[in-house]
Amino acid sequence: MKTRLLSTLSLIVFLGISLGAQDRNSVPYKESHPEFQPKTDLRPDKVVLLYPEGQAAGKGIVEDGVEITFGPTEDNGLRGEEICNKSGNRRNVGDDARMDLYFPEKPNGLMVIIAPGGGYSFISTFNEGVYVAKWMVDHGITACVLKYRMPNGHKSVPLDDAQNAFRYCRHHAAEWGVNKIGIEGSSAGGHLASFTSVMYKDNITRPDFAILLYPRITLRHNEECNTKENLVGKDEAWDNNIEAHLKLLEECSPNTYVNENTPPTFFVLSSNDKSVPATNFIPYYTRLIENNVPVELHVYPTGGHGWGFSSEEYKGKGKDKFSHYRPEFEKALERWLEDLNNE
Repeated sequence: MKTRLLSTLSLIVFLGISLGAQDRNSVPYKESHPEFQPKTDLRPDKVVLLYPEGQAAGKGIVEDGVEITFGPTEDNGLRGEEICNKSGNRRNVGDDARMDLYFPEKPNGLMVIIAPGGGYSFISTFNEGVYVAKWMVDHGITACVLKYRMPNGHKSVPLDDAQNAFRYCRHHAAEWGVNKIGIEGSSAGGHLASFTSVMYKDNITRPDFAILLYPRITLRHNEECNTKENLVGKDEAWDNNIEAHLKLLEECSPNTYVNENTPPTFFVLSSNDKSVPATNFIPYYTRLIENNVPVELHVYPTGGHGWGFSSEEYKGKGKDKFSHYRPEFEKALERWLEDLNNE
């Protein structure tokens, strides 16, 4: 496809050697050293910047004179180049927040916006990003890997990006053969996915379904948690006003807002998760049940945290700590998505 045949000029545009703001609206895949590439041949068919003129301009995406997404309500304050390691963990995401779009040859009508985890300090773009997209595309599902801005203490930033991703994808759904758009998130991405599920502005920004892998949902005082610290700051910063801190943590915990309109949800986690306690999801799950929201839950004895979609195909034989349960998990997810699509 055209995006895979990158010209030198396209690369210059994406690397930020400015040729004008209009050139930043739709940008090609950024190639880098082979060591820093995912272990799959899949590459985005299209990459779209959420804020083509940067955060400070306060503008979203305009097409044919129509503003189809909104400008950011907050600037996360991060500037300069992004940093990515060989595992695909990408840091310092700011002005170049974007959507990597993947289109299956035979779309089945479903689309998933993918929110990788990383404790809101980085984005796990391989394990919880492109490998998720690969699975989705292989099953006929259109995929969007959201490379959202790091909050950097600005709690509204990731949600702004997720809602704008929904606005963009809804706008183009018909031409892509998409009927339903859901969200998938892992770890901190699970926090963003669940928050997006309860804090939507309208039917455009409301997910049709949610898939949550070992999500961080409930935020608690005096519990070590990178997601919480990067979103609202360290607990000790609130020592002089603990009551206000508790209120803030409740406001930033998605379970607070669950109601009968929260979308159907698919949970997967491991009992021996040491990073996010397996019990963390219970308040959200309980509220879903109380509000008669369809929910499916899978809890596996082992696997720990962060197993994502990195099967042995990507990690090597014997290196996938979730390998024993992965086939069962994938089959259950495939069946759940098929049922949703048939409703």
